[in-house]
Amino acid sequence: MEGIFDRAIDAISNAILYGFKPEMSNLEELEKLINDWKLSPKRCEQIKGQLYYQGEHDIKFRKRQVIGEDGALTDVDNLPNNHIIDNQYGKTVDMKANYLLGNPFTLDGDNDAYNAALTEVFNRRFMQVLKNAGKGSMNTGIGWLYPYYNADGDFVFRYFPGYEILPIWEDSDHTRLQAAVRLYVVKQIQNSSIKDVEKVELFDLEGIHCYILDSGHLVPDPDRDTDCAYVNYGDESYNWERIPLIPIKYNEQEIPLLNKVKSLQDGINIMLSDFENNMQEDARNTILVLKNYDGENLGEFRRNLATYGAVKVRYDGETKGGVETLEVKVDANNYKEILALFKKALIENAKSYDAKDDRLGSNPNQMNIMSMYSDIDLDANDMETELQAAFEDILWFVNAHLANTGKGQFNSADVSIEFNRDIMMNEGEIIQNCVQSVGIISEETILSKHPWVDDVDEEMARLEAQKQREAELYDPFEEKPEEGESDTDPAEGNGDRRYTPTPDNK
Repeated sequence: MEGIFDRAIDAISNAILYGFKPEMSNLEELEKLINDWKLSPKRCEQIKGQLYYQGEHDIKFRKRQVIGEDGALTDVDNLPNNHIIDNQYGKTVDMKANYLLGNPFTLDGDNDAYNAALTEVFNRRFMQVLKNAGKGSMNTGIGWLYPYYNADGDFVFRYFPGYEILPIWEDSDHTRLQAAVRLYVVKQIQNSSIKDVEKVELFDLEGIHCYILDSGHLVPDPDRDTDCAYVNYGDESYNWERIPLIPIKYNEQEIPLLNKVKSLQDGINIMLSDFENNMQEDARNTILVLKNYDGENLGEFRRNLATYGAVKVRYDGETKGGVETLEVKVDANNYKEILALFKKALIENAKSYDAKDDRLGSNPNQMNIMSMYSDIDLDANDMETELQAAFEDILWFVNAHLANTGKGQFNSADVSIEFNRDIMMNEGEIIQNCVQSVGIISEETILSKHPWVDDVDEEMARLEAQKQREAELYDPFEEKPEEGESDTDPAEGNGDRRYTPTPDNK
C-alpha cells in the first residue's frame, strides 16, 4: 500500500511540479498533494518515531480486555491496567547519535584562511544543530538543515524534522530538490481561544511563498507576505541558486530506526506492564470460589470484600460455607528472561551495543571492545556516508556566504570532514602499542593514535617547545665552575648559585 502511495505522489509531483511556479492556477493541485501527504503512512511513521523517542508509546493507549459472553474480547475497567515504559529505543538513539556526532568533527584542508573561516561557521552551535539533526534523522528517516541569516545577521543553520517537509525531488535517487513544502502548526489566539493553525511554506528558486492550510485549502497567510526572499539585506532581497534545504538522511532508503525495533520495544513495555498488573491482582480481585454465600449477587460480594475486607457465609447443616481462591503464581524469572531476550534483540536489530557487555568485565582488551562496537560501527558507516554527501551541499552554501560577505572565494579549495567517533578504549593497551612503535613509524603517526592527543599539530608544537626548553637548561658545551666553586660571585649578593659538591661542602 505504501509503495502505491509513493508512486502516486511521484506521479503527481512529476505532473505538476516540474518547473513549478506558485501561481493561483496551481493551488488546487498543491492542496491535493499536501493533503495526501499529510495523512500518508510514511509521514505517520515519521511522527511515530519522534513520539517514541519522547516516551509517547502505544502502551499508553492499551486497555485490559477479557473474553465476553459472545466469545469476543471486551474492554474492562475494573482490572489493573499499568502503562510501564522502558524506553530502550530512546536510549539507543542517544547512544548512536553520541557515538558518531558526540565529539566535534575535524576539518582537514591546506588553505589556512579557508579553515579559519569554516571554523567560525562550524562553531559549537552548529555542532549542536548537527547532532540534533542526526537524532531527528534516526527518528524520521530524514531531517533537514536550513541555512539562513538570523536577526543579528549571523549565518546559521536550523533543523527541520522530516515530518514537516514534503520534498519535491528532481531525480529518483533523491539527491536534487526542485521544490519543497513545509507544513507546521502554531498556536494563535482567535476569538478569545487558542487554536492550532497549520502554516504552509513553499520553497522554490523564487523564494518562500507563505500560506495557511484552512480546512484543506490554501489561503494567503495574513501574518506574512505571500512571497518572501530567502535573504534580505537593507532594501535589497536575494535568493539562493539552490533550494536552501539540505537533507540529512539516516540511510539511503530514508527508513526510520523505529521501523526495525517497534515490536520489540512494545514487547518490553507489555511485559513490564503485565508483570505489575499480575502483582496487583491480590485476593480482593483474583478468581474466588464461593461456597454457600449469604448474599444476593456477585456484585454485592465484590463490594463487601472491597469495602470491609470480609464477607458473610452460611452454614446449613452439612453444607459448609467458605471462600477459596484459585491462585495463579507469578514467576518473576519468566518475565526477567523474556525481557532479557527482548532487550538483546532490540540492541541487535538497532545495530547498537550493550554497555554492560560481559566481555568488558571478564577481559576488556581492545579486541573485545572493537567486537562489541562492530554493529554500531557498521551503521555509523552508512550514516557517515550520507553525512559526507550532505556536507557537499552545506559547503556550497557556506562558500556562497563567504563569497557574498567578502571573506574570500573558496570554491576550488579542498577540505575534508572527519567525524571523531566516541568509542570506548583500553587506554593502557593503546599507549603501550604507541611506545612500542617508536622508531618504527613517525612521531606524528604515533601521536595521531595516542588516546590523550586531540590535536596532532598542537601536540607536535608542544613537544618541540619542550625540547627547546630542555636544550636551554642543559648545554653540554657550557663552561662549568671548578670543583668547590660557585658559578656566582659571592660579592654580587645572594643570587642564584649552583655548587659542585666537594668533600667539604657535602
